[in-house]
Amino acid sequence: MAASKTASKELTVDEKLQQLWALQQIDSKIDRIQILKGELPIEVRDLEDEIVGLNTRLETLQNELNELNEEINNRKNAKSMAKELITRYEKQQNNVKNNREYDALSKEIELQKLEMQLCDKKVTDATAKLAAKEEVMAETEKTIKEREKNLKNKKKELEKIIAETEKEEEELQKESNKQAKKVEERLLKAYTRIRGAYKNGLAVVAVLRDACGGCYAKIPPQRQVEIRQRKRLITCEHCGRILVAWETPEADN
Repeated sequence: MAASKTASKELTVDEKLQQLWALQQIDSKIDRIQILKGELPIEVRDLEDEIVGLNTRLETLQNELNELNEEINNRKNAKSMAKELITRYEKQQNNVKNNREYDALSKEIELQKLEMQLCDKKVTDATAKLAAKEEVMAETEKTIKEREKNLKNKKKELEKIIAETEKEEEELQKESNKQAKKVEERLLKAYTRIRGAYKNGLAVVAVLRDACGGCYAKIPPQRQVEIRQRKRLITCEHCGRILVAWETPEADN
């Protein structure tokens, strides 16, 4: 919100209150547009972030699948090599000259058979992991498609609201900035601080049915008289909002 300009003449409390009230009415209209958008902007951002995270997860899963496939291929190659060595050692056994050479080749054959068994086990384990990760990957891809569809609908809904309200919101924001420049700087800072403290953005409220229009706390009759006199700015003792005795800037109780 733009800073206020120093007034050329000292305004009355009544005039200051009317300026604040007018500013509140404009800002409340802007707030209503934001309410119309609802949680859509946040939901859109959350969906976008979730999709980024899911895609990162998908990329990680794909890398893990590649590693498992590589391990399976390596183990299969190692098994083939062990099988070839067994065949070679068995042929060599037919040409040995003594029992010591025969026993040595037998040990090598036994070692290669163990290697083949180990490769089979590693391939089985990796294949099971591969199937599990492929299932997770399929679920992740399905979730991404669902989120992307949801995001598309949310964006479309938000864009429609923006298209319908953008011009009005821009005009209201200009009015708000213009009105804010009329307000005394000290009061504008207080208004901004109070407004930011509440979700509904109400910093200046009317007295309604003998109660604060912001927190609905009862206001004593004598304090209501002081509010109507407009000789000083009075805030609600419960919520700190600035109290006025009218519902429209021009009204005069």
